[in-house]
Amino acid sequence: MRVEIWSDIACPWCYIGKARFEKGLAGFAHRGEVEVVHRSFELDPGRAKGDTEQVIDMLAQKYGRTPEEARSMEANVAANAQAEGLGYRAEGRDHGNTFDMHRLLHLAKARGRQDELLSLLYRANFAEERSVFDDTVLADLAVEAGLDADEACTVLADPGAYADDVRADEREAAELGATAVPFFVFDRRYGISGGQPSEVFGQALEQAWKDRQVTGLIPVGGDAAACDADGSCEVPGADSPGRGV
Repeated sequence: MRVEIWSDIACPWCYIGKARFEKGLAGFAHRGEVEVVHRSFELDPGRAKGDTEQVIDMLAQKYGRTPEEARSMEANVAANAQAEGLGYRAEGRDHGNTFDMHRLLHLAKARGRQDELLSLLYRANFAEERSVFDDTVLADLAVEAGLDADEACTVLADPGAYADDVRADEREAAELGATAVPFFVFDRRYGISGGQPSEVFGQALEQAWKDRQVTGLIPVGGDAAACDADGSCEVPGADSPGRGV
């Protein structure tokens, strides 16, 4: 069975959703027969390479909030991440264009190191004092993931390398109706949107495994926190449970 996950490195709910999915997968009896493929989805594709800003400033401007309110939003997301055992810096992070990261992830996919690189990118972006919008940092992370340094640098230096693969993933997401990430597709039969609880992922794996003859994409699970294509990220709270696609 194949599970495809559309996500973006700039999306906190993708970071959290990956951890929750992996917990659900760990408890699945047939986990050894599940192929996980990570696919590209950009939250801020119109931003130029090198145009970065602090996350708190971006959130305040995007939502029309004060810096204090933006910090509170990030603190809520941090609490969700920490509940999953993930590190999360609520301040001091950069925000920018992630296209080069997705290109590098396609190289990693071709070399069988995609999940390793994605995990390192998430950790560097959300938990560590490392800006993933710096080519030197990206090259170092590629090496840490097991990629060849020269090959990674060659891809980063060539804007066209794996660009078609990234665009193909994004077109496919649109065809499937994905307008927010993370977006999980189980054997092209069941779809889950948002950073659902691990139990929901476990149930979806069981359901997809049992019903592998079903055709067409069927939504599974209720609303959950996600990041929209315009970069908006919902934060679940007492009055707002979050939403997905």
